[in-house]
Amino acid sequence: MKRAYNFNAGPSALPLAVLEKAQAELVNFQNTGMSVMELSHRSKEYDAVHTKAKQLLRKLMNIPETHDILFLQGGASLQFSMVPMNLLQEGKVANYVLTGAWSEKALKEAKKLGNTHVAASSKEANYRHIPSLEQIQLSERAAYLHITSNNTIFGTQWHEFPDFPVALVADMSSDILSREIDVKKFALIYAGAQKNLGPSGVTVVIIRKDLLENIPDHLPTMLNYNTYSSSNSLYNTPPTFAIYMLSLVLEWVDEQGGVSVIEKRNKEKADVLYRCIDESGGFYSPHAEKGSRSLMNVTFTLPNDELTKQFLAEAKERGFVGLAGHRSVGGCRASIYNAVSLEACEALADFMKEFQQKFV
Repeated sequence: MKRAYNFNAGPSALPLAVLEKAQAELVNFQNTGMSVMELSHRSKEYDAVHTKAKQLLRKLMNIPETHDILFLQGGASLQFSMVPMNLLQEGKVANYVLTGAWSEKALKEAKKLGNTHVAASSKEANYRHIPSLEQIQLSERAAYLHITSNNTIFGTQWHEFPDFPVALVADMSSDILSREIDVKKFALIYAGAQKNLGPSGVTVVIIRKDLLENIPDHLPTMLNYNTYSSSNSLYNTPPTFAIYMLSLVLEWVDEQGGVSVIEKRNKEKADVLYRCIDESGGFYSPHAEKGSRSLMNVTFTLPNDELTKQFLAEAKERGFVGLAGHRSVGGCRASIYNAVSLEACEALADFMKEFQQKFV
């Protein structure tokens, strides 16, 4: 079987070694006579999987003991509601920086639950850049500042994080584990797994423990972070197979040499594609401004829609999958998450140059 060049925005590519290990263990996990999907979530065999996932994530991201790691369901979209439900106290204001569609959706949910404030936005520029730190204006009585660290649709990414005396909350669904960050700077990080962490089905939340003390008691049980923290994310049946796959992906990252090695590789991959775009003489036009370019999602347009359709059709014939851009930007998008190889990016760049030569 020839593997596709998978540039899907999510669910996205998984490391082949991870898929092969899961395949080998699928029917008989560690001689239990059962698949990991069949194990009780209270069994010692599953408990080892659960524990390994948390330990590896703490090691790889250097998560301090001041922060707890939670495994939830519902994706980042549920976190759009859970964050204000848990952290937006009465009389306080939730602050949001708008950098794309997902931050807009997060703000929309927060508005249903309390007072909000847009601290900065690049919407008028069609989200071509990340606002500068100087442009961020917090409201009075700010409960927290919410950012989206990477914007899959528009291909922009925060390269420097805000540092204010207020809780910093980040949706890191599309760039968690892709680069080294200082977790201590964040009060809460959340991420759907289906980009860099594993398959869809599990959502990771990293929360500073002192925040748990002020969460309202009246929240529904399953929407309260304390429920997951106090039960080791085992209050009800967790997404066991997704957590198992998460543990395998984390094991793979560890075997690669850790996040620093992954970050170096991701920069090399992005450089290959951005250099191809920049040297195309305008045939390929980047959506994101240079200072805000994402290392995860490379967005670009061609001179017209007809060429774009031809490019995508020929790319598909050559085995490149998932390159169509989002309708709000148009053009093309190459999502180059951790599991996408440098060789795949080089093959795409070669195809882009070859395609351009037809019209020079």
